[in-house]
Amino acid sequence: MAGPLQPGAGRTVGKGRAAAMPALTAHQTGGILMLLASVFLFTLMDALGKHLTARYHPAQVIWMRMAINLAIVLVVLAPRLRSLARSSAPLLQVGRGLTQVGSIGLFFAALQFIGLAEATAIMDCNPVLITLAAAVFLGERIGIRRIAGIAVALAGALVIIRPGTGVLHPAAILPLLAAFSYAAGAIMTRMVRGDSTATSILWSTTVATLAASTVVPFVWQPIAPGDLWAFAAMGMIGTVAQTLLIRAFSLAEAAAIAPFGYTGLIWAGLWGWLFFGAVPDLWTFVGAAMIVGAGLYVWAREAQSMRAARR
Repeated sequence: MAGPLQPGAGRTVGKGRAAAMPALTAHQTGGILMLLASVFLFTLMDALGKHLTARYHPAQVIWMRMAINLAIVLVVLAPRLRSLARSSAPLLQVGRGLTQVGSIGLFFAALQFIGLAEATAIMDCNPVLITLAAAVFLGERIGIRRIAGIAVALAGALVIIRPGTGVLHPAAILPLLAAFSYAAGAIMTRMVRGDSTATSILWSTTVATLAASTVVPFVWQPIAPGDLWAFAAMGMIGTVAQTLLIRAFSLAEAAAIAPFGYTGLIWAGLWGWLFFGAVPDLWTFVGAAMIVGAGLYVWAREAQSMRAARR
């Protein structure tokens, strides 16, 4: 992003501000487009994961996804691998990797039993959970309005899950647990900001692959030649999506582009309908609307606080 204008620029301030605005807009536009592309690819990867978990154990699917990701990362970072492997907080980096594989594992396990749209909607609770976790573990301030937003998002997840009604499979609780795991990883990411993005990617991908490797030998089954393309596509799509996501948040402020992440609900519903013939019911739409509304509200409060802090 373009830096703020410096005071005392005299008569050039007006011109400088006018010149800075297009650059800022271009950066935000670029960030939004990259985030939209990232979300599109992530939901496509999830659809491939749902397809594969119908035939293979989730641990095998996750291992293949992470192993391909790790191979690509090692090739790209090979010239700087030794320096990038050094971390200022290795234990936190290990924790990030474990939460990453935990959230993916729980999400893919849920896809064996519930629809992609339902799982994605429940998983989208993670932004408000990150706000809550930041208050608990990082001491960030959180007011009654944000607490209300968090409560509404969790209520929306319960509307989709409908515990005790026997309407939705009990596995619907797994994406909610995945959202908690994802939020924990996000908090640890904030705590290791002293490490570069490349270092964090290298650590999280390596740890996640090693963690999945402890399980996969017990559930491995031969891969049918006709499924090799799906495994390869899932790994490559996941790598590109992660790269676009990181680039998006480096170009523009999170508060400006993060709400566009909810477009994943649209894609997840479309893939579920096209590939699996699954159409979300009314309660899924109601719960998803509650989650999205709460998330947008919490993000608006975050953006307002950030602007107030700058002033």
